Amino acid sequence: MTLEKVNTKKTSVFASKGSHSGSEKTAAVIFTICAAVSVIAVTAITVYMIYSGAPALVKVGPAKILFGTKWEPTAGKFGIAYIILTSIVGTAFAVLIGVPIGVLTAVALSELCTPKLKAVLRAAIELLAGIPSVVYGLLGILIINPAMYSLEKAIYSHSSSHQFTGGANLIAAVIVLIIMILPTLINVSSTAIDAVPQHLRLSSRALGATQIQTIFKVVIPAAKNGILSAVVLGVGRAIGEAMAILLVAGNSVNPPFPFNSVRFLTTAIVSEMGYSSGLHRQVLFTIGLVLFVFIMIINIVLQRVMKRGAINGD
Repeated sequence: MTLEKVNTKKTSVFASKGSHSGSEKTAAVIFTICAAVSVIAVTAITVYMIYSGAPALVKVGPAKILFGTKWEPTAGKFGIAYIILTSIVGTAFAVLIGVPIGVLTAVALSELCTPKLKAVLRAAIELLAGIPSVVYGLLGILIINPAMYSLEKAIYSHSSSHQFTGGANLIAAVIVLIIMILPTLINVSSTAIDAVPQHLRLSSRALGATQIQTIFKVVIPAAKNGILSAVVLGVGRAIGEAMAILLVAGNSVNPPFPFNSVRFLTTAIVSEMGYSSGLHRQVLFTIGLVLFVFIMIINIVLQRVMKRGAINGD
């Protein structure tokens, strides 16, 4: 190789290194800007929620708002205790019922189905994930509420004190929430299960474990962080849903009993923000602040559980 060719090759190598270094610096700047925008957005939302929701706490009093049970804005009563309890109970039941169904469906999708059936089911699940929430609410009105009304009549047909709600109750809201969080749970959990290395399955089977034992003793523990991420997203979807719940829950402030017409934190804001003013409007922002705090607490708790699981796994 001549000296000229060697010099040309060295020059091209240095040029490629220089361009590579420049692209890395550009990418680093872009990523830094994106991270800064995310931090600024979260900070701005937090400050705005505190700024908008705190005045009502000062004017009415935290105890009267958070622990009061009467919601009568025209009379100056802004108790949201039943609304908070309804959101907690409804979300908890939706997650407790929906998570096992979603995870087991993801297991069947990833481990037991044939490739053709898996492709069909994935397409159907992705279609469910893309359906607008108001459509779920309309289907709830057409299907779930009449069924709940029939059940309600069968149980309370001889009761003179029960107030019939036409099937718009807490049970209907929980059923709709379960259906709505299932696509997220299934898709994310299935992706986590698919990411488990194949050699773990083969090693388990080689040691004499059955397929079911391998799934529950090896695959699911290996995918637990991804499954917990699916739970986080499912909880966020359940506690933040408004339109579908507004249509099927009845939207009345009552204790969260199964056949009571109830109101969630999100539906309380949506149903009255359009015509509220003054202190009433400020209290609705306080409800939004409470909802924001709930979501932050849930995310922090689940993130700590995930980190602890990762440490124990290591």
